[in-house]
Amino acid sequence: MKQKTRAWMTPRLMVDIGTAVVALIFFTVAWPTLHITHVVPAAAQPGVAALAAFPVLFARVNPALGWAISAGSALLIALAIPHQPDNDLPFQVIHILSLLILLFAVGLRAPIQLAAVAWAGTALLFATTMPGADSGAAWGWPIGLAAVVLVALLVRWLVASRAQLVQQEEANELERARRAILEEKARIARDLHDVVAHHMSLVVVQAQTAPYRVDGVTPAARAEFESIGSTAREALNEIRGMLGVLRSDGQLPETAPQPKAADLLGLFEGARRAGVDIDWSVLGELDAVPETTGLALYRIAQESLSNASRHAPGAPVRVELICAAEIGLRIENGPGATPARPSSNGGHGIAGMQARALAAGGEVVASTRPDGGFEVRARLPLSAAGLGAPDLALGAPPVS
Repeated sequence: MKQKTRAWMTPRLMVDIGTAVVALIFFTVAWPTLHITHVVPAAAQPGVAALAAFPVLFARVNPALGWAISAGSALLIALAIPHQPDNDLPFQVIHILSLLILLFAVGLRAPIQLAAVAWAGTALLFATTMPGADSGAAWGWPIGLAAVVLVALLVRWLVASRAQLVQQEEANELERARRAILEEKARIARDLHDVVAHHMSLVVVQAQTAPYRVDGVTPAARAEFESIGSTAREALNEIRGMLGVLRSDGQLPETAPQPKAADLLGLFEGARRAGVDIDWSVLGELDAVPETTGLALYRIAQESLSNASRHAPGAPVRVELICAAEIGLRIENGPGATPARPSSNGGHGIAGMQARALAAGGEVVASTRPDGGFEVRARLPLSAAGLGAPDLALGAPPVS
């Protein structure tokens, strides 16, 4: 019920309701007290009281119009309606309050030029009609009313600056998200470039050395080997040309071997040595996983463990890895034993894992658990056939 109430109770509606309540209170006070301050026939008293109270209703929708009605009616009452002998005010106190509210609203919402006109008109009205107009006290009204307008302008500029700050923060967050995804895609492309370049280089070497390693190579076969080597070299050069821009970020090419699926056990051992309460089980042969798929699998597990350590410090981590018709990985952690450290990268690790899995022909699903923990599930093809194999039963007891 509270959610439905909040859905329709917008800030504008709350302001409108508050304005209507204020106008009604002003009217209920102005009408019964009008005969105390002015000589007005009983039939005309509701209309005069309405001129004093109801222009406040324009405070949000059109404050300049409300101010014009209130100021004009105040001048008319001051000139046309006599006041009681013991009253020196040209119009009621309620009318003064309405003018001040509307002047503040004009400074808050109307253009600066209209705010200056409203201040000048109100100051002139008060200085010429209020008691003490012939003395030096008349200068107090312009100064006081200027303070009202200045406060309204300060509030207006503060709200505008905060809105611009929120918009800038949203734009920065979107830019950080876009940059993080692009950087992750660039890393994936560099990894793929290294793997493909390695295998293409082997093809070139094998094609060029085949006539010297294999006995009885005919001239036709020799020419075929030369053609294979030439085509492989051209393909390798094209790959390097297209992906060479990825090296323009100042990073040197990778000289160390890229991680493979078999390196996952070392990753888990390292996490345990670092203090992570981790337990893992593996079913199947990790050496049978292709290099590209193994690299994606390693990076996904690495990012998942990093997220678990960062966002749920002290929580136990359970890893289940199955290598069957396809590769299934599940990493789950419980709620953190201590408060999580704030993230500085904007929290885009999941998007990077999904991009890596997609590049390898698989998928990654991350979700929270009922106990407050987190779970990452990854499915990757064991071969180039893709995701045609049935889903893995990751919940089944694996074999260590």
